[in-house]
Amino acid sequence: MELRLPRGLLDPRLGGAGFRADADGLVSLSIAFEAGRITAISPLPAQAAAASLPLAFTPLIEPHAHLDKAFSAAAFPNREGTMAAAFAANQREYAQRSVEQVAERAERALERAWRNGVRAIRSHIDSVGAGAEPSWEALLAARERWRERLELQLVALAPMAHWLTAEGQSLARRVAAGQGLLGGVIGPPYGQGAASRSADREALLALLDLAERHGCGVDLHVDEADSCPGEGVAMVAQLVLEQRRAVAITCSHASSMALLPQRNCDRLADRLAAANIAVVALPNTNFWLLGRRPGRTPWRRPLAPIRSLQQAGVRLAIGGDNVQDPWYPGGDFDPIELLRWSAPLCQLMPWQRLGLAPFSTAAAAVLELAWDGVVRLGAPADLVLLGAGSWGELLARPPQRRVLRQGVWLPPPEAEKPSPLLPPHG
Repeated sequence: MELRLPRGLLDPRLGGAGFRADADGLVSLSIAFEAGRITAISPLPAQAAAASLPLAFTPLIEPHAHLDKAFSAAAFPNREGTMAAAFAANQREYAQRSVEQVAERAERALERAWRNGVRAIRSHIDSVGAGAEPSWEALLAARERWRERLELQLVALAPMAHWLTAEGQSLARRVAAGQGLLGGVIGPPYGQGAASRSADREALLALLDLAERHGCGVDLHVDEADSCPGEGVAMVAQLVLEQRRAVAITCSHASSMALLPQRNCDRLADRLAAANIAVVALPNTNFWLLGRRPGRTPWRRPLAPIRSLQQAGVRLAIGGDNVQDPWYPGGDFDPIELLRWSAPLCQLMPWQRLGLAPFSTAAAAVLELAWDGVVRLGAPADLVLLGAGSWGELLARPPQRRVLRQGVWLPPPEAEKPSPLLPPHG
């Protein structure tokens, strides 16, 4: 099979064996596979390299999703597009959740992700209140059904103060028994005064204690806001550096950090790197909800400062976050579309290693996956071939794709049915 692969997805040890990237960072090569594993990788002759070959990736990663509420926007719309309205609609939906509803959402989401070329998803689950048990029951069952096809990581999303209670300790034990992660929300409004700051710190300490005791990772929603720049992220980093906790920690969002002056932002990025804290940027939801000015176009677009974090050495991934729910009405668990959107929104250049890594190798590192997504001998024969031969073609229009998993091509999606909203051809 002949294709063009981004240099960052090819075993670097092959760099001196005739594998040369072109000016767009693409390597033309041939891959052979057997029994679901790559058995041979060969560079193509110079004349073949100039021929039309498909652009290819290894399957990409979704590092931050909410499967429990996906596809609920139609029944629980947020027509204001605000954080407050999203939270209110989410609470109404949460109070009515059933196992059957969440199971249907999860199956639809995982099927879409699988067909779109995703190999791993980390999903946060609302975990305190009426909808918690149905959500966990449905998603634990979904994880088992999909275990051989797609890795699903589950995070317990709870108010930070909940981890101080006996109920929080019980939840942590159950999550750990299910190989899950612990999570929560740190962000404005922050309490004023020493007592309130101490309460924030105490709750975070309790969460880290439970995670360390039970061997869980931690993934927090931090600073998803357009105020109090970077305060939550700074608190997490300071606590980890003070105590040198042996816990894998991810700060998702970190949006308001970008509102800091450049020197302060870079300094905080260095502290995150020193604390070995990963960050997941979430442009779709953040650009949709944050910085709104009624009747005006936003002029501040808070988003994790991707370049500063990467330059500091922070593991940085980019995720889709909400899909067709009260927090964001769009999305479809499509990593290729997320990459295409992120290029202009975040000014990422996918032909550069750091432009592609947030969706592939760096995202795999954040989720601590067994395979980093690099093509090498013995690696899984998993590829996504695109109906685009260059980065320009990829960014110009949504490409068709074929997905190879364990050396077997997935059946193409069913032929698209004519829309009843449009008149017939002819």
